[in-house]
Amino acid sequence: NLWVSNIKPGLLSKHNYYDHDKSSSYVANGTVFNIEYGSGPVSGVYSADDVTIGELKLNDFTFAEVDDTSGLGLGYRLGKFDGILGLGWDSISVGGVPTVMNALVGSKLLPEPVFAFYLGNNQPGELVFGGVNSKHYTGDFKFVPLSSESYWEIMLDGVKLGGSSVSSTRSAIVDSGTSLLAGPSAEVKAIADKLGAKSVLGKEYTVDCSAELPDLIFTLGGQEYTLK
Repeated sequence: NLWVSNIKPGLLSKHNYYDHDKSSSYVANGTVFNIEYGSGPVSGVYSADDVTIGELKLNDFTFAEVDDTSGLGLGYRLGKFDGILGLGWDSISVGGVPTVMNALVGSKLLPEPVFAFYLGNNQPGELVFGGVNSKHYTGDFKFVPLSSESYWEIMLDGVKLGGSSVSSTRSAIVDSGTSLLAGPSAEVKAIADKLGAKSVLGKEYTVDCSAELPDLIFTLGGQEYTLK
């Protein structure tokens, strides 16, 4: 789902916001919107308007204008993002609303039915609709088949730490909506214990990056991806 805030900036919020009273192309919908993220719920109402993403324009597109972001906590109030543009599949779109990607593909605006992320390291990143930016990679892409058209769900062949298996989990999702690596709590705790990681509120862990630690290796589609 695509949502943007309609909360005017205050002492705790400096976000850009959507004011439908100032839009001549706004179409009221009014259906209640509720979505649950890992951090908590967000709610508002559905509306429709012309939505422009870069040079791409979707006319009369249904999205949510949100007035309750409390489920995101300080992550939203102190964050630099103004809303969320969901990139999962139609089957998990709340309310069955068409996704941005589906609408872009259906409108024939994209050269290819593809989106691509470049994650900047202490510099701006990039999201490309309709292809990839060849400036940001060398070699060839590796492909992993989807196991479900819901989240970007794939089979997890295995996880090793220092050459030893540390997971029996065989399903995973590739998630652009978080900067964290998340897993079943018991398996994450076992990995953390082996690394001497420190617990943060019992749910997240930090490691000493200057310490000599074994590699964490994820195997996806028969290909190993090493996290040092």
